[in-house]
Amino acid sequence: MTAYTQLGVKDIRDGVASGDFTAREVAESFNAAVASAAELNAFIVTTPDHALTAADAVDAKRARGEDLGKMGGVPIGMKDLFATKGVQTTAASHILEGFKPEYESTVSQKLWDAGAGMLGKLNLDQFAMGSSNETSYFGNVSSPWKKDGTNAAMSPGGSSGGSSSAVAARIAPAATGTDTGGSIRQPAAFTGICGIKPTYGRCSRWGVVAFASSLDQAGPMARSVEDCAIMLEAMAGFDPKDATSLQMDVPNWEATLSADLKGKKIGIPREYRMDGTDQAILDSWEQGKAMLRDAGAEIVDVSLPHTKYALPAYYIIAPAEASSNLARYDGVRYGLRDLPDGAGLQDMYAAIRAAGFGDEVKRRVLIGTYVLSAGFYDAYYTQAQKIRTLVAQDFEKAFAECDVILAPTTPTASFPLGSLNEDPLTMYLNDVFAVPASLAGLPAMSVPATVNPDGLPLGLQLVGRPFDEQGVLNAGLAIQQRVGFEAQPEKWW
Repeated sequence: MTAYTQLGVKDIRDGVASGDFTAREVAESFNAAVASAAELNAFIVTTPDHALTAADAVDAKRARGEDLGKMGGVPIGMKDLFATKGVQTTAASHILEGFKPEYESTVSQKLWDAGAGMLGKLNLDQFAMGSSNETSYFGNVSSPWKKDGTNAAMSPGGSSGGSSSAVAARIAPAATGTDTGGSIRQPAAFTGICGIKPTYGRCSRWGVVAFASSLDQAGPMARSVEDCAIMLEAMAGFDPKDATSLQMDVPNWEATLSADLKGKKIGIPREYRMDGTDQAILDSWEQGKAMLRDAGAEIVDVSLPHTKYALPAYYIIAPAEASSNLARYDGVRYGLRDLPDGAGLQDMYAAIRAAGFGDEVKRRVLIGTYVLSAGFYDAYYTQAQKIRTLVAQDFEKAFAECDVILAPTTPTASFPLGSLNEDPLTMYLNDVFAVPASLAGLPAMSVPATVNPDGLPLGLQLVGRPFDEQGVLNAGLAIQQRVGFEAQPEKWW
């Protein structure tokens, strides 16, 4: 079991294709690993039969000499925001508990068509609202990492904490994530893995439970840049069912990966040197500059002057869109229904949402409804959208001077579960470096940089021009090759 579960996407795919081992052997090993790691609470539902059926189909294709697909023989975890036909899809909320879609999301269908199988549905912050994976109705997810000298359960980041925990713990070689304001990159940094948010519109949102529709974007999480490139190719592509989908060909990111950055300029945003950022993260940022310089790049200073307004603007725009999107959960057609005796329709709505939504979801719905209300719309929502435009313009100006931007992914390393629950504003600040790229719809990636003095992983973030995932991946590969990050959590679960 151990040998297969140490393999990533590329090694599994190539090993199955060459006949070194079968897809079923890989699926059986990962199914066993998932079953042995229940203490992490990374999965809400496990689907071992799905993984085995997909594996058998790949093995049969190989026996017939057919193409196995970009992900042939690779079992993955699916974040429980993606609709999976006949398999419970909850967004980690009580209000959707027991809901089994009659359709498949576009992204998950593309992955199955590419030869992947599903190990199960991964836990997350409820409706993707959170930075620590503590808002799920199905319980907290624990990071497989521990702070040196303590047994405290650590946050795997959020909202894609189940995905990051599973990949870091070697119970899944890769997983899907979604990123609204950093929910792929921040958990990737917390757990020492890679994760990329592509340009907004690269991956279809059809069949993905919506949080903030103008920000949500699916992406891969894996243990290497190469594995992310392979999986992103399988996930991406135009979808006529999604009005925001980009009608563009999917590049062959894997084949054109290169760590040679000669002639490239790497921008260092001066506004990202913020008070409260851990010294170990600032040190890793300096090391990242040196590594990219060693890869042939020129390091240049750039300015993103509206950075300090990005986070407050995000926490107006995202809740506003959430309050609209979550209005569909009323208990009439699907999901939880709570009908008190003698209740009318409005009473039923109130009872369902009171019982079905968690505290963080209620908080954001209330904020969003407030900023969209008459008398406050122009004062808050309209102003936040103007800030969003200014943030995007900052990046446009910066990319006139550089090709890729390098910054920290997070201001701190992971923290113990429960330590920030009483202070939502401090929790929100975890996304301070990630949110600007989300507001601008840009491709951005976190790659492991080092471990801090407490033995916890730190990540570096790379942000690229619109549609330039290749530039981001190449810079990530240059760092990956020079860091040689091989640290992994000691098994305690």
